[in-house]
Amino acid sequence: SKLAALFEHPLYTIPIPELTEKDKLFVVNPMEKFSLRSSGSDEWVSSSKAETLLLTGKTAYDTYPTWLKFHVGINRYELYPRRDPLMPTLLRDLATQRIVSSVQKSGGTQLKLIMTFPNYGQALFKPMKQTRDQETPIDFFYFSDFERHNAEIAAFHLDRILDFRRIPPVSGRLVNITKEIRDITTDKKLAKTFFISPAGNVCFYGECSYYCSTEHALCGKPDRLEGSMATLLPDKTLAKRRSWRSPWRRSYHKSKKAEWELNPNYCAQVRETPPYNRGHRLLDLIDMTVLDFLMGNMDRHHYETFEKFGNDTFLLHLDNGRGFGTHSRDELSILAPLRQCCSIKKSTYLRLQLLATQPYRLSDLLREALATDPLAPVLAEPHLRALDRRLGKVLEVVGRCLAR
Repeated sequence: SKLAALFEHPLYTIPIPELTEKDKLFVVNPMEKFSLRSSGSDEWVSSSKAETLLLTGKTAYDTYPTWLKFHVGINRYELYPRRDPLMPTLLRDLATQRIVSSVQKSGGTQLKLIMTFPNYGQALFKPMKQTRDQETPIDFFYFSDFERHNAEIAAFHLDRILDFRRIPPVSGRLVNITKEIRDITTDKKLAKTFFISPAGNVCFYGECSYYCSTEHALCGKPDRLEGSMATLLPDKTLAKRRSWRSPWRRSYHKSKKAEWELNPNYCAQVRETPPYNRGHRLLDLIDMTVLDFLMGNMDRHHYETFEKFGNDTFLLHLDNGRGFGTHSRDELSILAPLRQCCSIKKSTYLRLQLLATQPYRLSDLLREALATDPLAPVLAEPHLRALDRRLGKVLEVVGRCLAR
């Protein structure tokens, strides 16, 4: 296994700083068993106040379902550890646990559902909108592209291979539209959009600002539909998150350009603007830029951080559905922060160099990681080959910066 060898490499065994109470997202009393309100809320409370107790174990921690252990493990430096013993179970839960509730997620431009499991865990379901071998048409604007379920799955594994670990775990899943969405939804607006197509397939389209119409309906075969299941982060009432507008955000206009596209010295003013004027925030943003370029994702307008950790923490790489839309062309404008700032973390650069070598070839690693997903093959081969080509281009940019 190339993947197992990668995670044993010295560049992947650098320890994180020792954790203090301030560095943990949640400080948990080890003696207290935790449970949830049975009202369907995703808030978890002390068992003394709870109406429904989870299964008891040897210690209080053993009473937590896997998704809750994942939440409790989040800290200032990482969303989950490199050698996370929970990961196989968490991914399996996303793919196999019984779905007890399906409702549409409010907001956003495209249809997404929130699925709830019997252990109160929740996942964000993004349905399949295009096949593996379809490419985004060359005349499409980035803001009208589909969100792809397989891009969400591949992004999680790529983020892990790059050792960022800033994307919540995602698994593919084959969902029965009739039993796991239509028959159990309490969402009246969503329920109104189900119909049987002329081919006899069960379809629905929901309500949203893009692609929610009978022309863009999601149809099963006859009621089986692929999708991605992403672990939800802790509720914002329990762990506030702050949303930041990316300085390299695109204009989201058909003819206007953003300032960074017109001003080659744009990075100089970003470096003087908080929070980019101190700490590692700018370098973290450049990490995200590298991830986005490898995936071909042009849609990174905002990013989030956990408010508890202030400015000294990692960026959450959420919403990656617009990645992996094209393999035949590379969008070099995504690399603008790296090119304009000529800065990159040494650890990131060393890992990128490693992933360009034969024993640790990036495409081979991602192919191996994705082979275990229930929807394998997750990516068409040309997308995997494009990763190696794009990695070469990232290293070229850094090389030119070093020469300069």
